[in-house]
Amino acid sequence: MEMETDNTGNMGEKADVDMAENMEMAENPFEPYIESLRQQLEDQDPVFLIGVIVSLAVVVITFVFLKYFLTSKTVRSAVLLVGLCDSGKTLLFSRLLSGKFKRTQTSITDSSAPYKAKNDRGSTWTLIDLPGHDSLRPQYLEKFKSAARAIVFVVDSAIFQKEVRDVAEFLYVLLTDTVISRNSPSLLVACNKQDITMAKSAKLIQQQLEKEMNTLRVTRSAALSSQDGSVGGSVYLGKKGKDFEFSQLPMKVEFLECSARGNKGEEGDADIESLEKSLAKL
Repeated sequence: MEMETDNTGNMGEKADVDMAENMEMAENPFEPYIESLRQQLEDQDPVFLIGVIVSLAVVVITFVFLKYFLTSKTVRSAVLLVGLCDSGKTLLFSRLLSGKFKRTQTSITDSSAPYKAKNDRGSTWTLIDLPGHDSLRPQYLEKFKSAARAIVFVVDSAIFQKEVRDVAEFLYVLLTDTVISRNSPSLLVACNKQDITMAKSAKLIQQQLEKEMNTLRVTRSAALSSQDGSVGGSVYLGKKGKDFEFSQLPMKVEFLECSARGNKGEEGDADIESLEKSLAKL
């Protein structure tokens, strides 16, 4: 009778142990796998483990970077036509789109239309004509600058000598803008109205603008520094310690000659082939 009691007691204890083990496994079913993995890691060479950790870190960082880059990247597909009043922007806008002459008046709002570039890729950009009046320029520039793939800055070559200061100031505002400097859209300076006898050449316009903007850079930087002891939030134009040249800018800059009106007047074709070739390269 005593042996039977002992056996019964042992079986009861074993059942309790088995039940406890089963409950522990139920609470943590991955315990055997974790323990096995831990044992395998302990048996590995530390150098190998460091290599694995570094590789995983590189994969994770690369994934995060690509996700941020792809989601934050903005497709810039606009070509902005900017310039002073009466520089010929709106007629140039019409010529690029239809090839036809159109009588224009000073714009007080923007105009936009799809423009198909003359290249084999069939590129299509949104051509946007912005108002040239100095009271309207800031708000429209702010509205469209982030989408700019290229900026066509239209200059009246016939009266450039009178407007050189105003042209330089507008260009200075454009090129020191933080968004434009960061995105670096192509800058095409279209020296328009070359059909007029007194029109200045693209080379002369570039040289005079560089001199004028060099002076502007000095005076504006000094004015901002005297106000609060800093140069302010705008981008420094060109390279410090050197006279300003357009070649110092982060974007591609091209000066070209054109005539939206053309040599034969309203009935003839425009002379805008050089501009069209540059737009085809965007």
